[in-house]
Amino acid sequence: MSNGKKVGVVGSGLVGKSWAMIFASQGYQVTLFDIEQSQVTRAINGITNDLQDFEKEGILRGTLSAKVQTDLIKGCTKLEECVKDSVYIQECVPENLDLKIKVWTGIDNLVDNDKAILASSSSCILPSKICKTLKHREQFIVAHPVNPPYHAPMVELVPSEWTNEFTRAETRKIMSEVGQVPVSMTKEIPGFVLNRLQYALLNECWRLVADDIVSAEDLDVVMKDGLGLRYAVCGPMEVIHLNAEGLKKYCETYGDTIYNVSSDFKGIPEAWKMDTPEGVAEVEKLHSQMTSLYPMDKLDDRRLRRDKILANIAKMKRQLDL
Repeated sequence: MSNGKKVGVVGSGLVGKSWAMIFASQGYQVTLFDIEQSQVTRAINGITNDLQDFEKEGILRGTLSAKVQTDLIKGCTKLEECVKDSVYIQECVPENLDLKIKVWTGIDNLVDNDKAILASSSSCILPSKICKTLKHREQFIVAHPVNPPYHAPMVELVPSEWTNEFTRAETRKIMSEVGQVPVSMTKEIPGFVLNRLQYALLNECWRLVADDIVSAEDLDVVMKDGLGLRYAVCGPMEVIHLNAEGLKKYCETYGDTIYNVSSDFKGIPEAWKMDTPEGVAEVEKLHSQMTSLYPMDKLDDRRLRRDKILANIAKMKRQLDL
């Protein structure tokens, strides 16, 4: 049931496993690379179990059976085996610039196809910093997914100044084909789109909890049962467009209020850097709140719960064509 196209995935951690399953769901032959055979074996076993579980729960992506999808994925410890004949290569190593440059230099020396897509899962590192010395840098792009990638389909496509038009368009086409929802940025910017929005939100969330305006538990309720529900079906720009008679009317009605409240924001919390006793104490205070709600030894259970709920929400959104 293969579509005859091969994809290479470099890195067998959570993101790498997710990309392997995403591509296999649409019939791609996937070769998953890691430097240690034990890591490859662990990843393949995890993928097999995950796909079987997804099939039982009715949240398996694609129309192929879990067995067929599993058979489309193989592991290897030789980078050349992963790269050879691949129309698309997705790198998923840890978020470290020196490591990514080292890995991509190795891939670059093995690529012999001027149409192959060279994509990184980097969440914040600018693509130009990774690919500036590559011979095939015009084929390089960041394809940054949301965690957990298999259940949250949005993927940011971030080009460098050298990324050619074929790579930009073809990556978007492939992402749509495998069931992802691509967002194409016209140029690179630190943090891309998702993390810039996430960090802006986190900064104010941190202030509200750290300043004892609201508890961490109740703040999360604001998102889960308020803004989050709305944003699951409408983005922020559509929300303000719908909440008044168009965006212009919204600005006329609420613009001064938004400006005045925003002027009260305190900026970036210094505690993020944890380089002062006060900052460390603030982090410990908020960490204590979170561990009282979700103990450290229960995080895996909570992640599993999150992923199952997200999978069913994603399934419902597909059924409703949202």
